[in-house]
Amino acid sequence: MAVETNSPGTPLHPDAILDALDPEQREVALALSGPVCVLAGAGTGKTRAITHRIAYGVRTGAYPPTSVLAVTFTARAAGEMRTRLRDLGVAGVQARTFHAAALRQLGYFWPRLVGGAPPQILEHKASVVAEAARRIGVSVDRIAVRDLSSEVEWAKVSLVTAEDYLKAAAADDRPAPSGYDHQTVARLITAYEDVKTERGVIDFEDVLLMLADMLGSHPHVADQVRSQYRHFVVDEFQDVSPLQQFLLDQWLGERRELCVVGDPSQTIYSFTGATPHYLLDFTRTYRDAQVIRLVRDYRSTPQVVHLANDVLRRGRVTGALELVAQRPAGPPVSYTTYDDDEAEAAGIAARAARLVASGVRASEIAVLYRTNAQSAAFESALSDAGVSYQVRGGERFFTRRDVRDAVVLLRGAARSSDPDVPMPEQVRDVLASAGWAEKPPASRGAARERWDAMQALVALADDLAAAAPQDAPATLETLVAELSERAAAQHAPTVDGVTLASLHAAKGLEWDAVFLAGMNEGLMPISLAETDEGVAEERRLLYVGITRAREHLDVSYARARNPGGRASRKRTRFLDGLWPDDPRGRGSRAGGAKGAKGQARSQLTGEADVALFDALREWRLSVARETDKPAYTVLGDATLAAIAELRPSSTAQLARINGIGPAKIDRYGDTLLALVGGSAAGAHGGI
Repeated sequence: MAVETNSPGTPLHPDAILDALDPEQREVALALSGPVCVLAGAGTGKTRAITHRIAYGVRTGAYPPTSVLAVTFTARAAGEMRTRLRDLGVAGVQARTFHAAALRQLGYFWPRLVGGAPPQILEHKASVVAEAARRIGVSVDRIAVRDLSSEVEWAKVSLVTAEDYLKAAAADDRPAPSGYDHQTVARLITAYEDVKTERGVIDFEDVLLMLADMLGSHPHVADQVRSQYRHFVVDEFQDVSPLQQFLLDQWLGERRELCVVGDPSQTIYSFTGATPHYLLDFTRTYRDAQVIRLVRDYRSTPQVVHLANDVLRRGRVTGALELVAQRPAGPPVSYTTYDDDEAEAAGIAARAARLVASGVRASEIAVLYRTNAQSAAFESALSDAGVSYQVRGGERFFTRRDVRDAVVLLRGAARSSDPDVPMPEQVRDVLASAGWAEKPPASRGAARERWDAMQALVALADDLAAAAPQDAPATLETLVAELSERAAAQHAPTVDGVTLASLHAAKGLEWDAVFLAGMNEGLMPISLAETDEGVAEERRLLYVGITRAREHLDVSYARARNPGGRASRKRTRFLDGLWPDDPRGRGSRAGGAKGAKGQARSQLTGEADVALFDALREWRLSVARETDKPAYTVLGDATLAAIAELRPSSTAQLARINGIGPAKIDRYGDTLLALVGGSAAGAHGGI
């Protein structure tokens, strides 16, 4: 696939836009009139395809840039779309989230139709839900308020009123929040709307509802919007809710200039009201729609792609696309079984540290898990290992006080900047007064987090300077404008630390190395997934996690929650037949015992004794046969690899290795030390 060579912001010739695409992406770019449905698998370049489609349409005169409205689901995705269009030399296209686009239009028409400014928008529903619960005589705590708020939100995005809630919840087989019944929830929805009205506030769902109502009730408003926006692009169409589809229908009217992009295999937000129904039924709604499939995966190695395909294939996922890897072969997927959660966190932190030491940037490593509660163990383990990290979903970058203060300093410096001094150098001088230094502080905690944030601003300045053409170098004003745009879109610059994130929060992101942690029954699938539909969504969530990895993928679980606890956990059913040493599967891509050995050896470092590692595996297999248990329950491959690398000579040294607790030392300690000693004698002895 060709790559553009123009300077950022310079309009490309239409032929150059097409030359940058593969055959299927090129087909998308040439499909300038709707309806068009693009089924795009993970890593297949969907954002590239749709931004080049827009750019090609503009450059060929098929439509003016101001007539295009591209909507997606996250501010980050919208920001990336705007950046790519800008780099292609296309200005004027509106690329926004559904809510941002709706809020902009509501703010424009409200004073003309109603008068004054629109009502204040609730940042959070909690206070209103708590008041509504009090009014109907329901006792709530913080967790109950959160769960009830989610249920109110589901009802609104599903276009379900309080009167229809009982029937809708039953039809959806939707359980009521714990401790309440559906009748109580219906009453709470009514009270919630009453409290909002009395306070004169609206929530985010109301923004979409009110705008859709304006468009439907006032033909002149609809005509004005439809004359402005004549071409629509909707990204992540598998995540559209009934409310969003309702607004989209109002935007479109009777027109058909619609291009949707989505992947049914990445539908993971059904609990919020999202549904793949509109994507899967697109060709029924538009029987003459052009359907284009993107299946060339440019993100991940064949090893990662094969696992992703296998997970979907075994689950018979509706509408699943089979990806075709385009990258060269990489390391095998690593599968690790730990004794307990603490050992898993420590083992992952140690591996992350080794990746960083080998040259992988910390910002290109992620630890993904099913629930946010799992984060604490990895935060502690990474701190102990001296590895910086950031928790995705924590405090937003641009709301941090130290970041706000730094932006104020940069804005002030921009007013009197010296044009003869390179912008990155000026940024370093300004931020030095805010506590930044060339090297990070030795301590962890708040000081390191502050430095990481400042360093992200420095790195962004470097990136802008490198991307600017020589005849128009980036200035402090350029950086300040970029920061303002990013702050509005909550598009934070990259912080150089390992990312800790839930699988849901990882959607739309990618890293060189991904650790999928806690892959055991009860977490994957989550125990709350009690229906076939719920379990199917959990499988899709695992697929999303797998496809976040470009090169290194480590899948792990722990047999017990606490050290010394009962090893009663089972690994996720989704990897049955795929996990090495599973008699139901192939062991590895290479097949048979030879393939399993190759998969296991992939965990060795250059310091490891390969012969010792093979001897340890043979011993483990004999123990497994004698006890009639799976081999991994004796010791995991990662533990055997650590023994082969460290070659412990005492019980104390053996105890320092992850995966070997007191019980394992009592049972196998002498044998393991004898195997290590025998290997050393064999290595140094003669005939």
